[in-house]
Amino acid sequence: MKILVTGANGFIGRNLCLAIAEQGWLVLPINREHSEADLRAAIAMADVVIHLAGVNRPQDPAEFAAGNSGFTETLCALLSESDRKLPIAMTSSIQADRDNPYGLSKKAAEDAVLNYAEQTGAPIHIYRLPNVFGKWCKPNYNSAVATFCHNLARDLPIQVNDTQAPLTLVYIDDVIAELLAFIRHPAGLSGHCSAQPEYATTVGAVVEQLRAFKGMREHLISERVGTGLTRALYSTYISFLPLEAARYALPKHADTRGVFVEMLKTTDSGQFSYFTAHPGITRGGHYHHSKTEKFLVIKGKALFKFRHILSSETYSIETHGAEPSIVETIPGWAHDITNIGDEEMIVMLWANENFDRAKPDTIAAKVF
Repeated sequence: MKILVTGANGFIGRNLCLAIAEQGWLVLPINREHSEADLRAAIAMADVVIHLAGVNRPQDPAEFAAGNSGFTETLCALLSESDRKLPIAMTSSIQADRDNPYGLSKKAAEDAVLNYAEQTGAPIHIYRLPNVFGKWCKPNYNSAVATFCHNLARDLPIQVNDTQAPLTLVYIDDVIAELLAFIRHPAGLSGHCSAQPEYATTVGAVVEQLRAFKGMREHLISERVGTGLTRALYSTYISFLPLEAARYALPKHADTRGVFVEMLKTTDSGQFSYFTAHPGITRGGHYHHSKTEKFLVIKGKALFKFRHILSSETYSIETHGAEPSIVETIPGWAHDITNIGDEEMIVMLWANENFDRAKPDTIAAKVF
């Protein structure tokens, strides 16, 4: 497969060209420095055309017509001339139905692609995209999300004129998935379509969420970053961190037994931490009424001991880092862990609730 991509150096283009290469397909990039002869040669080789090129913020509004409708008309004329009926997917804008220079130029570009389809019968998709965001988007250009992420990641001020201003977003990975689907199966629906999901939110809500991401390093409590818009915004925010900010320190609590470090807390699913213990050291010696924990020894050899608080029933478990296994604590059972090896022991720990100093649910008790 050979895919002609106009605007290959742009935000969407860079993400798409990488995805195309990951599929083992060949990218035929066309950018502003290429000539009409280069475009003609690429058309002669291509199997599919993805038309991303356009002008968003020119110094002269007249450039809208040349960069959007003008270039698209040239592209479609060369496609028609080739007589190959190549499928073409074009990214347009939700502003294409607005009476302004940019919107009018995008609508004219859409019309050129529609005319090409009508004349040749080639399959086309026209994506009227809302605000696209994601990694490699240019800040201080045409994406508020990119600007907010860039500035917050660098402790720079941001400007919000109206927190309630509506904002419709689509994530770059979802746009890329839609374009890849078109490349694989261009036949079928021909005309206007969309990349899904689209997220309806407000400028204020986005800023609030991004500020919450920034605060995660201070209080260690993670936002719910696993799905939907929050996941996409979090990935985008992280992609704008300066390289020197890729590392941050954690508080370390050390004593003669070893160290204890909290790594990450969640809003409703507990926290992750780790601790160390020198040879012969025992840690723990308490029980919980409701809290439960999962221990994973990742280095060294451990002896876990347990005693039922009421019946005094006991049991013990040995584990070591060479054979990973989880040891779970049970409410109402006192427990401790001893390093029975001759090297430092390192243990990863998950507790189902965040530690609350006011209500620790941790009662000291001898095990056996």
